[in-house]
Amino acid sequence: MTTFTLAHLSDPHLPPLPAASWRELAGKRVLGYLNWTRNRHTIHRRDVLDALVADIQARQPNHIAVTGDLINIALQAEFAPARAWLDSIGPPDRVSLVPGNHDAYVRETQHCIAQTWGDYLRGDDAAAAVTFPYVRRRGPVTLIGVSTAVPTAPFMATGWLGQAQRDALEHLLAGLANGPSFRVLLIHHPLRSKSQHKRLTDAAELLALLQRHGVDLVLHGHDHVHSTIWIDGPRRQIPVVGVPSASAFADGHRPSAAYNLFTIASDGDGWRCEHRIRGFGDGTEIVDLGRTELAPSHARG
Repeated sequence: MTTFTLAHLSDPHLPPLPAASWRELAGKRVLGYLNWTRNRHTIHRRDVLDALVADIQARQPNHIAVTGDLINIALQAEFAPARAWLDSIGPPDRVSLVPGNHDAYVRETQHCIAQTWGDYLRGDDAAAAVTFPYVRRRGPVTLIGVSTAVPTAPFMATGWLGQAQRDALEHLLAGLANGPSFRVLLIHHPLRSKSQHKRLTDAAELLALLQRHGVDLVLHGHDHVHSTIWIDGPRRQIPVVGVPSASAFADGHRPSAAYNLFTIASDGDGWRCEHRIRGFGDGTEIVDLGRTELAPSHARG
C-alpha cells in the first residue's frame, strides 16, 4: 500500500517586523504595529519556527501545506523575506500556500501576495495567473486552495470567499466527486467560529457547498490552536483540522508551535488517513503530541 505524507503548518507570522515609516503605519497598521511591539514579538519567535521546520524536513513529507499568515501587517518589506522563507522550506512544486488575513492586512500591498509568492499559489498550470480556487495534483492527493484573505476594518480579522470563488469551487468539486483522488481543501479561516470579528463571513454557504459535494479533509489556521471538528458531507462526515502558530512560544493563553502530519493511503475502494501532531508541548523539544485515524477505510467519493 503506497502512502503519501502531507505536512501542514500555519501562521508563522515571520519575525522580526521590519522598520516602518509613519506613513506606512497610517490607518489599521498602527494598531498591528503596537500589538506586535507590546506583545506579539515575545510570542512569535524565529528560533521556534526554524526548529519546527527542521523537524518537518526530517520527516521528509511528500508535500507541505501552509495555510496563511506568513507576515504580520503587510508592509511591503515583509513580502520578500517571506518568499525567502518559503523557498527555504521547499520548492513551489513541493509546497502549497493559501494566504491569510494578515497577508492582506491592507489594500495597498494586497497585490504583493500574488506578485511575490505566486509560484506557491498557482495550480498545476504554472504559467497561469494566480486565481482561486487552484488545483494541484500530487500523487493520490488533490490539493484545492482557496483564499479568504481580504482587507478588513480595524479590530476585524474576518475572511470572505465571495460568490465567484464559491461558484468556481462548486464546479471544481462536482468534477472531482467521483474521481480517484483524496481531496484536501486548504483555507486560512476555520469553518466555524464563535468570534464575530474573526470568523469566515460566508462560512454557512461554504458548509452547504461541502455538504453537497464533499472533500476528504479540510486544513486551516487562523485560531492558533489545535482543532478537529467534523462537518457533514454528502455521504459521510468530513474532518476539519486546525493547527497552532508555527512560531508560537507558549504564553499561557495559546499552545506552543506544532504541525500536523497526515499519512494518506489508498485502501481497496477507500482511503486511510492517519493524523499525527508534532510540536513543543510543555517542553523545549519537539515530540509527538497525538495520533488519530481520521479516515479508516471509508468509501471514495
